[in-house]
Amino acid sequence: MFHLAATTASYWPFVVLAVSVAIIIIGISKLRMHAFVALVLAAMLAGLMTNKDSWDIVQKDGKTKAMSSMVGVVEMVSKGLGDTARDIAISIALAAIIGMCLMESGAADKVVRRFLAFFGEKRAGWALLWSTFILSAPIFFDTMFMLMAPLAMALRMRTGKDYTLYILAVCCGGTVTHSMTVPHPGPVAVVDDLHLNVGESLLGGLVIGAITCVFGFMVSQWLNKKTDVPLRATGGVSLDDLQGVSAKPESELPSFFWSMTPVILPILLISLTTVFELAGSGAKNGVGWGLTMVNAFGGQQGFDTVRTWVDFVGHKNIALLIGAAISLWVLAKQRGFGLKKVEELVGPPLETAGMIILITSAGGAFGLALRSAGVGDAVKALAQGYSINLIFLGWLVAAVVRVAQGSATVAMLTTSSIMAPMIAGGALGCHPVYLFTSIGFGAMFCSWMNDSGFWVVNRLSGMTEKETLRTWTLQLTADSVIGLLVTLAFSKVLPMV
Repeated sequence: MFHLAATTASYWPFVVLAVSVAIIIIGISKLRMHAFVALVLAAMLAGLMTNKDSWDIVQKDGKTKAMSSMVGVVEMVSKGLGDTARDIAISIALAAIIGMCLMESGAADKVVRRFLAFFGEKRAGWALLWSTFILSAPIFFDTMFMLMAPLAMALRMRTGKDYTLYILAVCCGGTVTHSMTVPHPGPVAVVDDLHLNVGESLLGGLVIGAITCVFGFMVSQWLNKKTDVPLRATGGVSLDDLQGVSAKPESELPSFFWSMTPVILPILLISLTTVFELAGSGAKNGVGWGLTMVNAFGGQQGFDTVRTWVDFVGHKNIALLIGAAISLWVLAKQRGFGLKKVEELVGPPLETAGMIILITSAGGAFGLALRSAGVGDAVKALAQGYSINLIFLGWLVAAVVRVAQGSATVAMLTTSSIMAPMIAGGALGCHPVYLFTSIGFGAMFCSWMNDSGFWVVNRLSGMTEKETLRTWTLQLTADSVIGLLVTLAFSKVLPMV
């Protein structure tokens, strides 16, 4: 009897996980619930299935209050939602503003043209890949694809071939940064859960992501040969309008420097905080370059003074605020807009950001509920029993959640909540940035019809559902597996522990 009870208790968290994920799938796909509602309901159900007699909830004043079973579940979900929103809301809102400004000012078009000029029309696929990879750092994938799809169509009309390649190049570059770089909501949440330095996550995500894109583009070339998608009119772009996609003269576009600054400057500022952090810790441990950097500022006191300001401007919210301010200035200057017109343009992206914040925060609440139900401990015990590599486990959990409910962001939020307790005490055996990238790549796995990204690509590219499954779905699955392999290789060759 005791053995049966112990077995039931050890597997109950998996029952909670399965039931709550099923609620999300049924709610979104069958009952047509909004993702926010489905996630909140699933979080509450997971909390109720935990069967706690009471919950200790931290109040606004910092004091802990014991609450009865059902009321405690509601408060726990609310707290999980609020804590996630605190970490991501400002970043997502500012990134939405930057994305709008890049499009409206012509800055994004300028970057694409410069990349085309550098690579040449024969290598237009590479140009689309790297321009998307760079531009999508602060821009949501849906927005990025809306921007790049007409350019891919225009290239198809100019070259008469390779439409599949152009579309998949955009998909490859945009989805990798969506899962790898702050300020995208999934990476922001994973960085917070794993207690990663933002600069380290950016460096690791961009390097491993770029290598994955190289191999991913080779998959795009192979899929292009296998599936020749014809050019069709879509709801967003008519065939007649395609001729004028890139018709604007250079004089109507911002300079390349100011086009890149709103994207690159926040990344540099955030990365600079990492440099100062490593220099400070290096100096304390007697590392040569760290001591040299500290001495360059007149000693420890001067270094600490400068570091205070670097940490301030390099905080992700401040860095993005600076990027947003520059992008707004570029927009106003380039288009001759007054404050009223700029204010009108800022409204819609902030409304979109608000919806993303709500859904992402609900995903955070769901992750907290699963953590409270002991899912993380149960997965840890199962992994230890079978000696599963934690990097691979993070990828696998994210991939399963992704396929089950569709959202890469929710997959990252859920997986980081499960994996974070498992790496305490150095159990990972390598730098946690590798777990960060493995979770991100797992969350890209096998996008299909329960993923909003699937339908964005399907509708804006003019593909049929079958063509989308044979191209987009296979591309992301390949990128996910390639990214895992690259991550595993780096974790062995350069563990950084």
